[in-house]
Amino acid sequence: MKLAKRASGLMKAFAVVLSLALPLMFAVSTADARIGGGKSMGSRGSHTFSAPPATSTAPNAARPFDRTMSQPGRPAAGAAAAGRSARPGMGMLGGLAAGFLGAGLLGMLFGGGLFGGLEGLSSIIGLVLQVGLIYLLVRFAMSWWQRRNAPAYAGPTPGPAAQTNARSGLGFGSMSNAAPLEITPSDYETFERLLGDIQAAWSKEEVNTLHTLATPEMVSYFTEDLRANEARGVVNTVSDVKLLQGDLAEAWREGVTDYATVALRYSLIDKTTERASGRIVDGGDQPQEAAEIWTFARRDGGKWELSAIQQT
Repeated sequence: MKLAKRASGLMKAFAVVLSLALPLMFAVSTADARIGGGKSMGSRGSHTFSAPPATSTAPNAARPFDRTMSQPGRPAAGAAAAGRSARPGMGMLGGLAAGFLGAGLLGMLFGGGLFGGLEGLSSIIGLVLQVGLIYLLVRFAMSWWQRRNAPAYAGPTPGPAAQTNARSGLGFGSMSNAAPLEITPSDYETFERLLGDIQAAWSKEEVNTLHTLATPEMVSYFTEDLRANEARGVVNTVSDVKLLQGDLAEAWREGVTDYATVALRYSLIDKTTERASGRIVDGGDQPQEAAEIWTFARRDGGKWELSAIQQT
């Protein structure tokens, strides 16, 4: 009897730990607290649902977008309007799954689980069966979501380079990939400047400045993330941003809008502190490296703006 009570107590404690820890498995790691939060977000015009070509800076395939206003077969809305993503990413599905699983485990703990709790099943085996069933349901839902999105990201068939362009000496390579749209050395200088300016505006939480550096779609995501930081009582600061290597993946024109997708490897100091005390809760003062793919858009010959960030 004592052994059975002890085992039941251990399983209850295990259920509490799981119910608290599992939602964190679906959350974004604070180690990627820099702008974008380590997610892929934004729009690349008609190229939104095709992977950019690999480069020496980013040899791995770019991750599909977690947040985008574009939809397959429809014109991209990212460079023209702001709002909520038209196609939510795994964050929403993951949150629902985590909440479902957590609720089920807590229900088991207090006697009202998915099928009646511990008292209804009257055994530890029943608890294990419930956890296993919920796990399978979550795996099924996540697999369905991945299958649904996978075809949209079939990469284009590689072809011979149509032309090459000289690049600036500010961290970018000497030659580029195929580029129907010519990208000049001054454009590369602008991309490098935007890399630092956008990180600085993010660190100062200057939304108005971000509006001058990125598309309305991107600013809507940045604003959402800044509000989330404020709700948690933290501030993310990125400093000492230095471009180490850059490559042009592709550049093209759609109507009156020019697009340029570049792979960027850069160093930075990324830390998150408490607003009230200034205590560091993540990161630190040691430089680290990040490799991302940024897409810039330019409308009617105007200035370049950040249109998308993709992880590799």
